[in-house]
Parts: sequence; structure tokens; C-alpha cells
Amino acid sequence: MIHQIYPQVAHSFQYEINKDMSLAAAHFIPHEAAGKCAHLHGHTYIINITVAGDELDETGFLVNFQQLKRLIHDRFDHTLINDHGELFNEKNSYDFPTAESIARKVCEIVQEHLDTLPNRPKCLQVFVRETPTSYAVYRPKWEKK
Repeated sequence: MIHQIYPQVAHSFQYEINKDMSLAAAHFIPHEAAGKCAHLHGHTYIINITVAGDELDETGFLVNFQQLKRLIHDRFDHTLINDHGELFNEKNSYDFPTAESIARKVCEIVQEHLDTLPNRPKCLQVFVRETPTSYAVYRPKWEKK
């Protein structure tokens, strides 16, 4: 994988990890204004997930990198993203499988898992590169308690 610099998230947590992964998947945007993207096509997505927190778990991890890969890569690699009906649909534009929505959905999946961990880390950012020249970033709004 090519190493690259991602946009940084300003935060006051003590620890931050980033997990890169690459997955091959197809999609189409179900709207006539999407132009060529309304047709079925595929990408090699590059996804970077940023997680931060103040406490490590009993193994010394903020979160296990392998778990992040299982949550996302194993779920979406070599699939038609539109077929993930629990996440994406053709009725609500916020649920079309655009790079922006994919980034948001990945963040939500990751955070749902993080919420089960005793050290309660936060997913601060998901970066989704769709092509060498196009990417989306999603950052949920968090307030540190």
C-alpha cells in the first residue's frame, strides 16, 4: 500500500491510531444526475480510519487493528455496495453509496463496535479514496467529556 498523509483531526485525546485498508467493490449512484456514476462500476477503495481515546485496553491497545479490518474490509471487499440494504438504499440521497455516505457509514459501524469496549475510544475520522484524484472525509461531531 502506498503510504500517504491524511487530513489531521484536531483533538485532545492522548492516543490516536489510524488503520489503512484497501478493498475492491462496485457501486452505482441511483440518480439520473449522477451521470456515468449511475451505471454499475467498481473501485479499489482506500479507507483510513482514525480512532482516538485516553485509555488503553487490557492488551495495551486503544483498539485492535485486526478488529477494524474485520469490521470493514471483510464486510465490503468484493461486494456490490448497493446490496448492503441495511446501510444503503435508493430512496434517501443520504443513503446512496457515494464516497461521502460510505465514509459516514464506515464511521458508524466502527463507532458501534467501539461503544462496546470498556475504554470507549471514538472514531474521529474516516477517509475514503475512490480514485487517485477523488476522496471524501467524514468527521462526526464529538464533545469530549
